[in-house]
Amino acid sequence: MSHSWKKIGRLLEISNQKDWAVSHSAVPFAEHVSDDIFKVYFTTRDAWNRSHTAYALMDITRPSKTLNIGENPVLAPGRLGTFDDSGAMGCWLTTAGENTYLYYQGWNLGVTVPFRNSIGVAVRRDTGQFERLFEGPILDRTAREPHFTATPCVLEENGRWNMWYLSCVGWELEAGKPKHRYHIKHASSSNGLDWDRSGHISIDFKNDSEYAISRPSVTKAGDAWKMWYSFRGYRYRIGYAESDNGIDWERMDDHAGINVAETGWDSDMIEYPFVFHHGGATYMLYNGNDYGRTGIGLAILE
Repeated sequence: MSHSWKKIGRLLEISNQKDWAVSHSAVPFAEHVSDDIFKVYFTTRDAWNRSHTAYALMDITRPSKTLNIGENPVLAPGRLGTFDDSGAMGCWLTTAGENTYLYYQGWNLGVTVPFRNSIGVAVRRDTGQFERLFEGPILDRTAREPHFTATPCVLEENGRWNMWYLSCVGWELEAGKPKHRYHIKHASSSNGLDWDRSGHISIDFKNDSEYAISRPSVTKAGDAWKMWYSFRGYRYRIGYAESDNGIDWERMDDHAGINVAETGWDSDMIEYPFVFHHGGATYMLYNGNDYGRTGIGLAILE
């Protein structure tokens, strides 16, 4: 199915708003609050380049007017020596029963390679604040996935949980610097915490020049599954795939319906999509140039 997205404009650009929000508003995702008000979550960086998950309130009928940025980060880097002590990047919210889970990507600085990522989870308590369920990750490297995992998307339906996540298949030296290679795999669970990782690849590389496929955003209507995601060879672009079971996917990138602009903040790259529905319309949040440094965009499906 072909799509056509109309870009509404840029919502937010971080530039020294707070000591923990110096730059970037990467990997956006939204949560409905009431009426036309949404929390738009994103990952920002402090002066030491550590990642914090934050949010801003937005009226979707007036998206150019951001209401306010949260006073404190939703999730800050973890304790020294834990898997997320260099950063905690929020990726996805999943509500099941009375609990809302925040799945996030934690990372450590590396020595032989620049970083190592893993997937953690926090839950919203009665206080309204998200708290880590564990100090360790729920998806880390294993005997069969020896490098790293990241950018989870998690859907729950009738007690069955599906996760699509980035899985690194290796590093190689290019011009003397480590370069990663990763695609998207699928995992399943009965509780959202303990995951069966079969190694099944949902979105694979389409050619040798492609080396980064990340940030899946999956929607389901009836038996139709749709996924938007980022893929990169020379520069990030947004791709699209369809499935009839959520596990096996057909890439249809030409049908994604959105691309870079001719000029401006999203003219060099476009990435990290998040697709959601409200008021009978379908919206997409996304990032532009420099991996979220230039802000968050909003588009509506025509």
